[in-house]
Amino acid sequence: MTDTQGATALGTAPVGKLLWQYAVPAIIAMTASSLYNMVDSVFIGQGVGPLAISGLAITFPLMNISTAFGTLVGLGCATLVSVRLGQKDYDSAFKVLGNCVTMNVLLGTILTIVALIYLDPILRFFGGSDATIGYAHEYMEVIILGNIITHLYMGLNAMIRSAGHPKQAMYATIATVVINTILDPVFIYGLDMGIRGAAIATVLSQTISLVWELIFLSRSSGTVHFKRGIFRPQRRIVVDTFSIGLAPFLMNMAACMVVTLINQGLVHHGGDLAVGAYGIVNRLVFVIVMVVVGFNQAMQPIAGFNYGAKQYSRVLEVLKRTIVAATIVTTTGFAVFTLFPTHVVRIFTADSELIGLAAHGLRITVLIFPLVGFQMVTGNFFQSIGKAKKAIVLSLSRQVLVLIPCLFILPRFFGVAGVWYSMPVSDALSSIWAAILLGMQIKQFKKEGI
Repeated sequence: MTDTQGATALGTAPVGKLLWQYAVPAIIAMTASSLYNMVDSVFIGQGVGPLAISGLAITFPLMNISTAFGTLVGLGCATLVSVRLGQKDYDSAFKVLGNCVTMNVLLGTILTIVALIYLDPILRFFGGSDATIGYAHEYMEVIILGNIITHLYMGLNAMIRSAGHPKQAMYATIATVVINTILDPVFIYGLDMGIRGAAIATVLSQTISLVWELIFLSRSSGTVHFKRGIFRPQRRIVVDTFSIGLAPFLMNMAACMVVTLINQGLVHHGGDLAVGAYGIVNRLVFVIVMVVVGFNQAMQPIAGFNYGAKQYSRVLEVLKRTIVAATIVTTTGFAVFTLFPTHVVRIFTADSELIGLAAHGLRITVLIFPLVGFQMVTGNFFQSIGKAKKAIVLSLSRQVLVLIPCLFILPRFFGVAGVWYSMPVSDALSSIWAAILLGMQIKQFKKEGI
């Protein structure tokens, strides 16, 4: 089967078969990605110490900002490619690929320069203290220098998947994880570079996978591939990319604000180790979330292609199947983290105080976790069909309209417990809002003749 036939199958093959065909490699890739992030935390926590875990947690907001700009371009371009292929507009799909590279390089360069100049003040604002900022600076300085590589690696991976090559996208992600896992102990222990060594291992592993992605997208036989004339910025493509990518961009920027408030609240009410506890909880929850992201990534090209082809019944079918799968995943995560919190936390540290704080926080964080899968799929669905405004409203409802006010109010009355309980409260309310918006969209589909 040719690459073009593979893309066309998005509109003809059975939806259930397609979803799993795309989901399995995407889930493996996303699980590998979550383990990729966890590997640094485990090696740092066990090899450097509990305060190093807290220092790593301080970097999360800045990494969210970097991710925000990466998803602004990467996911926006990936959705555009899916829709253009569904419309059989192959010339436009080529230009989207080229513009993806150009925009990532330009935005990545600007972010790198600004972040390096103001690194210490930024880390202080994000909750860094005299005891943790040194660790955070050592780690983040290297990550920022590799920022353009990270953006290109993530963006081109999304492009490969949306062009009908989920397995190849998976291979690139898995390779990154394996290489990082091998390099981490070499740099942290072997070369005695501590937390900076973990960052170097991260950037090197992404660099190697990026080289492979560039080679893969240089093949002239690909559905979309590099060729002359596609890298010049096209106003329509840039505007459409930012419009679609604005939802995940704002979500990540809001996440930056949220994590900052969480860190500040935990430092104020619980001290540096409370921040480290959140860093551990964040990594554990991230594993489950990334499995759901894998299902979302599988849904995205199927929903986008069929929406572009006006096959709305297939769009709804893939949505329903994805919601069911995601709910099973988050419910499983809820069960494991509620029943065995101490066991999973011990992976990161042997410090008894940190273990106790993290286990308690984990139980609270996942209280409403069975609903989170539905909420995540719904937001991604609107993005996948190009409904940028609804995706933005939904993504911001949890982070800005609910969670941030909770983080200001609840800790005033309940201290450190109020910080933890803010998260399940916001999950519950935003899931209700997601159900309302999705119901409205389904009614609109029915009016269009499903």
